[in-house]
Amino acid sequence: MSGLESLYQELILDHSKRPKGKGLADEEGRSATSHQRNPICGDEITLRVRVGDDGAVRDVTWEGAGCSISQASASMLAALVAEEDGMPGAEASALIDGFREALRSRGEIPLDEEVFGDAAALSGVSKFTARVKCAMLAWVAFEDALARA
Repeated sequence: MSGLESLYQELILDHSKRPKGKGLADEEGRSATSHQRNPICGDEITLRVRVGDDGAVRDVTWEGAGCSISQASASMLAALVAEEDGMPGAEASALIDGFREALRSRGEIPLDEEVFGDAAALSGVSKFTARVKCAMLAWVAFEDALARA
């Protein structure tokens, strides 16, 4: 295993053990919740997004159970949104689309660390089609919640 792969594996384990954004925030203002389940492995997530009057995503919180990849992915997504001082809706949609494209690329398109932060560590998951749905679960919930907000 290369040094980079080892670092990425440690990041995934760290996020799954010490998740960011875990615990659903109260519904207030413009908020929406999405519950998603991966029927193949049983991973589940309930994700809540809060949106400001300007349409920018203010925060993402979640509750879930599943493998370390699904839990780390939700944590990484919440941390990425928290880094922004309000993520414009168009930016959030582009982020989701880019993440989906990279994970469906079977390793051909790596996630850019400048754009995806710690979530770039999930690039290697794209080589394992059975695990792509695990990594995508929170992002699908995010997309659904944004559409509802």
